[in-house]
Amino acid sequence: MRTGLCIVVAFCLTAPAEEWNRFRGPDGAGLAAGSGYPTEFGPSKNLLWRTPARAGKSSPVLTAKHTFLTAYEAEKLYTLCFDRDTGKLLWERSIDRVRKESINSQNEPASNTAVTDGENVYAFFREYGLISYSPKGDLRWKVPLGPFANTEGLSASPIIAGNVLVLLAEQTFGSYLAGFNLANGETLWKTDRDERVGYSTPVTLRPEGKPVQVVAGGEGRLSGYDHKTGKRLWLFDGFGPVALASPVVNGDRVYSFGYGYDQTTPFENMLNQFDKNKDGQLTPDEYGHNTLLTRVGWHTGNRDGLITREEWYTAREMVRKPSSMVGVRVGNGVDPKQLWRYERSFVGVVPGPLYLDGLVYFVKNGGVLTAMDAQTGEVIKAARLAGIADNFLASPVATTDGRIFLASEKGRVAVVRGGKEWELIATNDLNEETYATPALSGGRIYVRTMEALYCFGAR
Repeated sequence: MRTGLCIVVAFCLTAPAEEWNRFRGPDGAGLAAGSGYPTEFGPSKNLLWRTPARAGKSSPVLTAKHTFLTAYEAEKLYTLCFDRDTGKLLWERSIDRVRKESINSQNEPASNTAVTDGENVYAFFREYGLISYSPKGDLRWKVPLGPFANTEGLSASPIIAGNVLVLLAEQTFGSYLAGFNLANGETLWKTDRDERVGYSTPVTLRPEGKPVQVVAGGEGRLSGYDHKTGKRLWLFDGFGPVALASPVVNGDRVYSFGYGYDQTTPFENMLNQFDKNKDGQLTPDEYGHNTLLTRVGWHTGNRDGLITREEWYTAREMVRKPSSMVGVRVGNGVDPKQLWRYERSFVGVVPGPLYLDGLVYFVKNGGVLTAMDAQTGEVIKAARLAGIADNFLASPVATTDGRIFLASEKGRVAVVRGGKEWELIATNDLNEETYATPALSGGRIYVRTMEALYCFGAR
């Protein structure tokens, strides 16, 4: 572990910076106010500091003074706190991993991003539960949760809506949305959900003259909830069934996508390949370590590992819809209406959409960036980011003056000038694997790689 070294390249005096308090910043919009963010940056350019950090895929969150991360190493689940100005590691705290749940190989045990109320930090680890620390690293409270029955590993990050800590738990069985007291972790409300296939982090909607709502996606649906009571206020059903990407909100509009499959593989195909004793069903001994069949066997039906014809088709029906993206207007805070619908094979997978100046952007694996008219869903421009034919797990973020930042898995951060004829203006190569979404605040860019935490800013 290399947390002892902190390379401070430069210090600069800045105006008080806004907080980036949760995954993708305030309201989950991925937008930072202001200008002055560097276009070109890297290990030798516009680097303010670089601090080696424990490996992880969760994204940085910021208060006025601190930067928080979560990490996993040697069966320990870590919460880390860094000085925001210098990058110095101030403290780290760990808890034991109490169980091992089925997860996707891309979804490590500490991939959920923490959230902060501006002082304290709140972390969720699916193999433990919720835990909160003070700015000095003192344990405030902890609440064990789970286990969770999610085939890919529960991946939604906690958020704060109003004065309530909110967690979305999407599972094959027993999904729920829950609100917790920030002061002591007490459960304030818990709302059961029928949705089974979802991995996205909720966002907040602020209807004019009405309380803040929590907008949660899952299994082709969007729902709005009262943050104080957990009551479902509205439901929209009609986009791709598997929601990995978080939705994005602008005013009373919600933009969301999910992927699915138009065809269901016949069970006979699986029997022909794996049914060694020809009894018409599949056992763990027969399908071995096959990832798909392992998930179906242990997360569908009675979850005993045995796959029957009924269990196979139940699992496949959950994702047998076209991939699609929708624009939805939530009139009067309770009345969702579809504005448009865009169907394409794998519109997107993990990175969430971004709203900026009347356009909705999304990035696909291979480095294809698409800009759509937010009112009509018309594709304005779709093109490959030159020289970045990479995969993307990080979601795009942007500044209100029109700069978009996209971090690829290979550690290349593209900077795009937004607009109907968007333009790639810089590619910055960190030469380190990057899965976390960057944080933007006060003219600085915070990037977490698998090796370090970076802060870039104009000298």
